[in-house]
Amino acid sequence: MNTHKAKRVTLADVSEASGMSKASVSMILNNKPGTRLSAEATERVRAVAKELGYRPNAAAQSLRSGKTRTLGFISDQVTVTRFASEMITGILRSAEERGHTVLIAETFGKTDQLSLAIEQMAHRDVDGLILGFMDSRQRDLKLPQTGLPTVLVNGIDDIPCTAVMPNEADAGSQAVARVVQSGAGTVAVIGALENAEKNPRLYPSITRRFGALREALKESGLEILGEWVLEDWNPVDGYSATTQMLAEGHNPESIICANDRVAMGVFQALADKGLTPGKDLSVLSFDDEIIASYLRPQLTTIRLPYEKMGSLAVELLLDGNLEPGEHQIDMPLIERDSMMAR
Repeated sequence: MNTHKAKRVTLADVSEASGMSKASVSMILNNKPGTRLSAEATERVRAVAKELGYRPNAAAQSLRSGKTRTLGFISDQVTVTRFASEMITGILRSAEERGHTVLIAETFGKTDQLSLAIEQMAHRDVDGLILGFMDSRQRDLKLPQTGLPTVLVNGIDDIPCTAVMPNEADAGSQAVARVVQSGAGTVAVIGALENAEKNPRLYPSITRRFGALREALKESGLEILGEWVLEDWNPVDGYSATTQMLAEGHNPESIICANDRVAMGVFQALADKGLTPGKDLSVLSFDDEIIASYLRPQLTTIRLPYEKMGSLAVELLLDGNLEPGEHQIDMPLIERDSMMAR
């Protein structure tokens, strides 16, 4: 059986079918500014192009403009975890809105893979790079010199670069303000991270979150019953710290947790003592992972704005706003059921 490749619809085909010159059709379909063509003519050409199935020749456009209308996204673990999938969503949506496609590569957390992935993207002539990270850290990336405009998301480099970060300082202050609003008089903080306490420079987001939180607590009038430092942010450590806190006779009216996984362990330890967040005390957390809405009661938390961070990275690349420095995205409070009413 013989198969035949469908003939590609050309500008000439659209010109003939619409009764307009090729030059006019080209100006309309390529959104050339300054044309004096009527709205009726523009609408007719676009309708004919759609009916015929016309698609621009991307290769030809690339040769004319020197741009491939393709961006590269390289992540350390973002694409293989559920926690930051919104970052990819934001990147893909914004790129599509601007007529760009996205090539995606994953290093699986292996630092030696990053340079190789960047070089592979450069060989594919992407117009710019977005490097996304699961853990918000200060990094020494030693990026290869490809000349590609680059934006980091959820991380900063030792060498000044364009980065998109969550506004953690505001989030820390916001957490304390919400606890005060709940009417609580006492508070416990569970989840300062041991490694960040030892080396705050390497953990800029955590350091900003807890620095602002502690400063706001000093000014809040709340009685601070204690702060428990954890080796890791997980339910097991959150459970152990809360069990220890209650065994020592501390019964706070509110608990601020480092993140939602810690809060999950806190919920379990409170349940062991017959205590219910939102009823017997207030519990607030950070990040808004999917487990926050699955907990019962549902967890009030301050969201990491991954989708907006990814979207802004695309905008910065395509608009050429690449001065070294940070662009911070506010972290919204997601109100659920774990906070007491005044």
